[in-house]
Amino acid sequence: MRAELHELWHVRRPQVTQAVSEAAAQGDRSENAEYTYGKKMLREIDSRVRFLTKRLENLKVVKERPADTGKVYFGAWVTIEDEDGEQSRYRIVGPDELDLKQNLISIDSPLARALVGKTLDAEVRVHTPTGEKLCYIIAIEYP
Repeated sequence: MRAELHELWHVRRPQVTQAVSEAAAQGDRSENAEYTYGKKMLREIDSRVRFLTKRLENLKVVKERPADTGKVYFGAWVTIEDEDGEQSRYRIVGPDELDLKQNLISIDSPLARALVGKTLDAEVRVHTPTGEKLCYIIAIEYP
């Protein structure tokens, strides 16, 4: 998030500001598509900058392991097995770190909410949009 904020504030915004300035110098702004598009881009950049700034102010980095590593908590890698014997491994992360390609699921997801606080070999019922699913926790690891 810091890298994105830096990129937006120090690279993209100055570029767009320069483009808007050049478009404004061309004259009639009401029919100037470059000027209108540039102003829209500036609003989007500024909105994202405000969002990232607020998120970074309230961000809390969790470095230590929980006292009870036998239960699923934030930051855990959890391996589950469904009723068909299919295994999946997920890490519970913050909403800003979500990346399904790397099996990183948000703490706010239905699966993570169902897993948090459970122990090894626990039966977990997950309420999904397609119905209730049953799975079992077969491994819990903390990096």
